[in-house]
Amino acid sequence: MSNKAKDWIFYGLLALVALGLYASGKHTEVIGFAQRGLLATGVLNPSVETRKNEGKEELAAYTKADGNLLLRDTSGKLLALEELQGKTVFLNLWATWCPPCIAEMPSIAGLYEEMGDEVVFILLSQDRNFRTAIDFMDRKGYEMPIYELAAPLPEQYQTGSIPSTFVIDKHGNLVMQHRGMADYNTEDFKNFLKSLE
Repeated sequence: MSNKAKDWIFYGLLALVALGLYASGKHTEVIGFAQRGLLATGVLNPSVETRKNEGKEELAAYTKADGNLLLRDTSGKLLALEELQGKTVFLNLWATWCPPCIAEMPSIAGLYEEMGDEVVFILLSQDRNFRTAIDFMDRKGYEMPIYELAAPLPEQYQTGSIPSTFVIDKHGNLVMQHRGMADYNTEDFKNFLKSLE
C-alpha cells in the first residue's frame, strides 16, 4: 500500500472519529479536555496583583461594577448584583457548548471548594436553555451556584467572548476582567482574592 493511500485511510478514520464525536454531542467536552493541557502551562492566566491596604484615592481609580445585573438561580429566585455590596464576587460567563469554558470549569470548581465561603461565585450560563446548564453541572458533579439572566446583560459585561470572568471587590469596584479560559485555582489568584477582603 502506498504512503498516499495510508494517508487517505488515516485522514478518513480521523474524520469518522470527529464526525462521531460531533454526532454524539461529546465534541465540546473532548476539546475542553484537550485544552486543559494548555491551561496547565499557566500562560493564559490573568495577571493579578495582591492589594495591600489601598486608600480611598487608589480605590477611586477602579471602575465601578454595574450592579444592574439581574440573575435567576436554579430554584427561580432572583438576585441583583447590587445586593452583593460588601462582598467579593467572582462572576464567570460560560456555556456548555464552549470548549474553553469546559476546560476551565474544574479549576473554578476547585477554587469554589476552597473559597466558596469567602467569595460569592456567580456562574452565569449563556446557554439558550438553562436546563442544559443545570443538567451539565449535575452530570459533572459540580456544586457551584449557577444562574441565568433575568434581564438583559448590562453593557459592561458584554465582552463578545466566553468564557469571560470578572472580579468585583467588596466596594463594588471591577478589579479584574479576563477574557478567555484560565486556571483560577492557583495560589496567586487565591492570594489576590484574599487581598480584596
